[in-house]
Amino acid sequence: MTTPKQHVIGSSEIWHQVLQQASQLAPLNRPVLLIGERGTGKELIAERLHYLSKRWQQPYLQVNCAAMQENLLESELFGHEVGSFTGATRSREGLFERADGGTLFLDELATASLQVQEKLLRVIEYGRFERLGGSKTLRVDVRVVAACNEDLPALVGQGRFRGDLLDRLAFDVLNLPPLRYRKEDIAELAEHFALRMCLELGYDYFSGFTVHALQQLMEHDWPGNVRELKNVVERSIYRHADPAKPVADIVLDPFASPWRTSSAMISPSVIPVSAEPHISPVLQTCDLKTELARLEQRLILQALQQQHFHQRRTAQALGVSYDQLRAALRKYPHLLTKRSSNEG
Repeated sequence: MTTPKQHVIGSSEIWHQVLQQASQLAPLNRPVLLIGERGTGKELIAERLHYLSKRWQQPYLQVNCAAMQENLLESELFGHEVGSFTGATRSREGLFERADGGTLFLDELATASLQVQEKLLRVIEYGRFERLGGSKTLRVDVRVVAACNEDLPALVGQGRFRGDLLDRLAFDVLNLPPLRYRKEDIAELAEHFALRMCLELGYDYFSGFTVHALQQLMEHDWPGNVRELKNVVERSIYRHADPAKPVADIVLDPFASPWRTSSAMISPSVIPVSAEPHISPVLQTCDLKTELARLEQRLILQALQQQHFHQRRTAQALGVSYDQLRAALRKYPHLLTKRSSNEG
């Protein structure tokens, strides 16, 4: 028998509605689809669905579909026989066999290939499948909880997701609210993460946050949601110099530094994005198109970084449409490389 790994925290009305819907769905032997931005608690809700169900004493397994290539994911889910691929020297049970009688959580399902989706449809619909490279039909009783952060109906329209699989999964859909819509929960979550970090650091107690620090937490947009909040709180606690005093400084951006380089090196053919646009003095020759291009790139890059490269929010911050921003990024594709270089 397994036990839940995470605590359900939050007292906002919108969060209680999600928990109530999950509690109503839990006893039903039906698939459930969880939709929400990264860090909104999809794994936590999947666990809740399992442990409030009649399957709670049976296995609860999970897999991130985005973390594996197609063949590896198919093998991980359905198992494989000897010789089914290079290196397959022995038979192996997949997650569906190991989760028989219990629940299987498929995170980032939208990244699975159409071939894997076809096999998923069959096992969800009929409880039958074959191992990779095998011919024997196996039967299992597994409840599937799937999650993604994309618009699945739109992906169906684009031919990237099977409509019949979506119909089967969407017995009911739980939409998880971003943290920016759960402002009432921020202080409670922050204190929970702070207490755990203080325990890890060996502090006798947590001395709290100052009013200014709490204001910083409340006013931040939290594009990374609860996961980002956890990182921010833990970082701020360990950097806090005096555990006996309340935490006054919230370290929202770990990259912030007076010595931070503004951007990675780019091709000489690309106009460099400087910290400030260079405007030639009046009566001197200047290339207006070049200067305007510099300014446009700087403003777009600054907005992208502020919005953690979330393109729809970046477009809103710049006062342009999403399509207009996409057109600009096609003109300046090097701006998107800043994300990987910053994250590295």
